[in-house]
Amino acid sequence: MTYTGDVQVGGPADVRELPKLTIYKLAVGPYDNDAYLLRCAETGDGVLIDAAAEADRLLALIADEPISSIVTTHRHGDHWQALEQVAKVTGAQVVAHPLDAPALPVPVDREVADGDRIAVGVVTLEVIHLRGHTPGSIALLYDGGGAGQHLFTGDSLFPGGVGNTEGDPIRFEQLYTDVSERIFDRLPDETWVYPGHGKDTTLGAERPSLPEWKARGW
Repeated sequence: MTYTGDVQVGGPADVRELPKLTIYKLAVGPYDNDAYLLRCAETGDGVLIDAAAEADRLLALIADEPISSIVTTHRHGDHWQALEQVAKVTGAQVVAHPLDAPALPVPVDREVADGDRIAVGVVTLEVIHLRGHTPGSIALLYDGGGAGQHLFTGDSLFPGGVGNTEGDPIRFEQLYTDVSERIFDRLPDETWVYPGHGKDTTLGAERPSLPEWKARGW
């Protein structure tokens, strides 16, 4: 079946099969968060992005297969409600940016900065630090070569705009600048965006609206 990224809380995961990586997107309640399980096609190793909630459903998705890391994109509580339980059951290392790590409910095993790499079996994810939504928000980029670029943005980029900066013009300028320079200026329009809530998008679909976002300030 064709991957769409349209998932509902309580419903099944949507699955995208790439040559070297399989991506599972699962919506969890109560805040309609998106959690992503990435699994290496060659080794079977997995990485979970945002153990947001509903640990039982996340563990059912992981099943009996290994995961080496759980990456938390930022410190807001709706993105780590299931972190403690999933980490305990799987033994996976907990990964986050140092500026957001102290707010998580469990110790962070590995702190990552902009440009660092996180292994998913034989492939890697590049960490992109995006300040503004929180000080330590990160996105994760999988460069699939011929299979395209796949960007997991947490709450820093959505269809229709950047993440919430609570009306703070300094934080908005940080986030807008980082998203512009570290994402739109370097990645092609075909880059697929997997956000922390709601539907997916592409950079090409959002790029024409950048001036509008800057003008409105959110």
